[in-house]
Amino acid sequence: MIKNYDIVIIGSGPAGFSAAMRALDFGKHVCIIEGKHLGGAGIMHGALTSKTMYELSMDYAVAARTDRGYRCGALTVSFSEVKQTVIRAAKEKQYQMLSQIETFSPERSKKGSITLEWGMASFIDTKTVEIKLDTETKTITGDHFIIATGSSPREAPGLEIDNQRILNSEGVLNLKEFPQRMLIIGSGIIGCEFAFIFSNFGQTEVHLLDRTNRVLPVEDDDVSDFVSSNLEKNGVKIHYTATLRTIRKHPTHLEVVLDYEDGHSKVIEVDVALVAIGRVPNTKNLGLEKLGINISNRGTLPIQDDCLLEDSPQHCHIYAAGDISGHTQLYSVAEFQGRLAAEKIADKPLYPLDYSHMSTLMFFKPELAAVGANEKALQRNKIAYTAAYYSNALVNRAIAMRNTNGFVKILVSADEQPRILGMRAAGPQASAFIVSVAHLINQGNSVEEVLKIFYPHPSIPEAIQECLRTISGKSIYKQEAFPDLIHIREWSPEGE
Repeated sequence: MIKNYDIVIIGSGPAGFSAAMRALDFGKHVCIIEGKHLGGAGIMHGALTSKTMYELSMDYAVAARTDRGYRCGALTVSFSEVKQTVIRAAKEKQYQMLSQIETFSPERSKKGSITLEWGMASFIDTKTVEIKLDTETKTITGDHFIIATGSSPREAPGLEIDNQRILNSEGVLNLKEFPQRMLIIGSGIIGCEFAFIFSNFGQTEVHLLDRTNRVLPVEDDDVSDFVSSNLEKNGVKIHYTATLRTIRKHPTHLEVVLDYEDGHSKVIEVDVALVAIGRVPNTKNLGLEKLGINISNRGTLPIQDDCLLEDSPQHCHIYAAGDISGHTQLYSVAEFQGRLAAEKIADKPLYPLDYSHMSTLMFFKPELAAVGANEKALQRNKIAYTAAYYSNALVNRAIAMRNTNGFVKILVSADEQPRILGMRAAGPQASAFIVSVAHLINQGNSVEEVLKIFYPHPSIPEAIQECLRTISGKSIYKQEAFPDLIHIREWSPEGE
């Protein structure tokens, strides 16, 4: 059976689903092809499931505290019940997506429609894809195509992922119980998040393998030190400057050999190893070679500003969005790219995407949020700046919450009218207020203009206000009185 659609979208993750729904706004007839889980890694085995587990672990960690005037007796946790809660959360979102797809099915919708086809898609030519599901094969045609196949966990050389004892992020929900001992390979955002999750529950001895001398190596040293300090306070054992030589499987345990930078080696025993060393784009078996489309050295499909493939043959209307495009692997970026591709196809693009002010959330203990430049980036680009650090220990709302472990760090330009260049914030509600600073950066407001805003009291964002006041020499609490809680420094290429 052959059908022709206005747009064929390969992948139903954040890029693919948002593209389909934006295309619906323009009355387009869309086919979504999905080979695994509706919603992709954004829902199952990725953002939603890991963050659901994170929230449960944080709830458990709060319940286990004994310094707030109350105490839970006989506190227990069941991994199987945690897992079922996580799966229910993912299915809840999947059924919301499916309900919308059915609402706009071709049989019901008069203006535009969405058709969902299950199977693995491969291009036959620039207008045709073949869909394989088990032993069945179907062919459909389209006027435009959006490749939104996302990414998969990166494999570690020499390690065979069985997702039973040697896992990647897609295998975490295969566990039957909390492992007594776990090694996490990789100290980036994903590795640190899982280290906090499993140590929060207090049932697992967590080892974190860090090939460098600090976790989150792309972040500024003070931010990295803050995260590693909290990991260690949570009971995580960080193996700095260590590389994995081998893992030997035994019937009852895994024997791990670690080699350190100073020349010594160490053998540790764990029950489970979790590989968290990043993700790679899903470009295999798409049949792109038939179209003359080349994949970059990084395995990505480079795109133009409107998400059309850079390497797209003439009169070949193929777009890419999400992790496969080679831009930052964020849910929000994928969603925006998918929407932009649909708008371009409808010849109604609203605005080009600006990737310079993206907000990032890191689900640690406490949570960490970032937007704009950090010091390393500014120094690399020879941009002069002033940096101010203001601890949550001085913020009334944080004191009232008995949750002062956190900070706001803001970087501003070294101009007569300083502008905000970037911010890092840790502590309660950091994920909620980071976007407000993204707006300020995007609008280019001066610090003087920003300080005209009234901040509600008591609130955690008052730390932003006081941090900016510190830069302006107007803060209520002074660095001289609290040198361990308030820091300010300047950097310029001439005086580095």
